[in-house]
Amino acid sequence: MTSLIDVIFLLLLFFMLSSTFSKFAEVDLSAGGSGAAAAADTPPLFLQLGVADLRLNGDPVDLDALARSSLADAKEGTPLLVSLGDGVDSQRMTDLLVQLRALPALRVTVLGG
Repeated sequence: MTSLIDVIFLLLLFFMLSSTFSKFAEVDLSAGGSGAAAAADTPPLFLQLGVADLRLNGDPVDLDALARSSLADAKEGTPLLVSLGDGVDSQRMTDLLVQLRALPALRVTVLGG
């Protein structure tokens, strides 16, 4: 009986030490629906997210510098289309959406493939 208790204690200790307790960022998602039409004079912005790069209308931009890019000067309701490249994982997309949360003037749409 003593050896069974030892094994259970070792398993408990192993699982406690091997688990992670990090808090993941929360991103609000809403289903697509009928939205307000964009103003005719506001062209949409196009953001391409790759595994190692990020491009805004074809120009490279740093993920941490999005709040200081031309996106910060966008008018209220400007549509932003986000295209995901091959191999982009969910953590990279979440990092992008967290950065875009600081820019409330944009209407972000993630294009699925």
